[in-house]
Amino acid sequence: MGLDDALIFTRVVDCHSFTQAASSLGMQKSTVSRRIAQLEERLGVRLLNRTTRRLRLTEVGQAYYERCRQIMLDFAEAEQAVMQLQQAPAGLLRITAPIEFGQWVLGRVMGDFMRRHPDIVAEVELASRAVDLLEEGVDIAIVVGQPEDSSLVARKLFEARRRLCASPAYLAAHGVPARAQDLVGHRAIGLSRDPVRYWPIIEPQVACRRVLTCNNITFAREAALAGVGIAALPTMISDAEVRDGLLVELLPEVELPTGEVYAVYPSRRFQAMKVKAFLDFLMDALPVEGGRLVEPVDARLLTSPLSMR
Repeated sequence: MGLDDALIFTRVVDCHSFTQAASSLGMQKSTVSRRIAQLEERLGVRLLNRTTRRLRLTEVGQAYYERCRQIMLDFAEAEQAVMQLQQAPAGLLRITAPIEFGQWVLGRVMGDFMRRHPDIVAEVELASRAVDLLEEGVDIAIVVGQPEDSSLVARKLFEARRRLCASPAYLAAHGVPARAQDLVGHRAIGLSRDPVRYWPIIEPQVACRRVLTCNNITFAREAALAGVGIAALPTMISDAEVRDGLLVELLPEVELPTGEVYAVYPSRRFQAMKVKAFLDFLMDALPVEGGRLVEPVDARLLTSPLSMR
């Protein structure tokens, strides 16, 4: 098998079309079709089932495609690595992050990074949804919790402490729990995407009554401020409210699960320079000691090699 056969085959599969594959390769459709037929004949297997409307990989074709695609990726990455050895970070950098991380940390860091690397063009999406990095062409995703997808690389940024909080009005109406067991029957505010982490799992497990579920931790904080119930909030977004007496920290002796924040990116042996440069810059800028985010987080704590000059 020649490398060109693997390229033609993978391009047909990626494009889901002989016509589009031929156009992208600068070849005639008939030539692409003939080369695929010759490849199948040489291998003695059918790789693709074709109809007038669609293409579908056979089981053997799927296995063959995965190996060929990896070969293509390795080849492209090897060329990219060589070309980037003497180049500065440049091009489009696409990042997704939770809304709170973007507002509290990422905006300031991104500003310093882009002033240092003016050839970077960035697209940042702040959202609570799960992102398919490969499908959506995202370079880096900042996520809470290590991803389950083993094909991705997860670089741990920091851990953030959580604490139980409620408003003075709520506590006046429902009582102040003096120990973990006193939480039984209290009204809980939880997050739909991560119920284990955002409402306390205390051993032995304490049964609380969830009265509000949302998909955003800032919304949960605002609901706690409004007296809806007790929320397990990251210190990063609740320090000011506790300090000003708008929220009361409950049971500080109870150790809640920490929020582990990771930078996730596609698993590649040769990392794009723009990705590596940003990750290194972000790690240098975060106020982290012993793996944990320094608390309280203040914009003045966010430093970078550029801003310290």
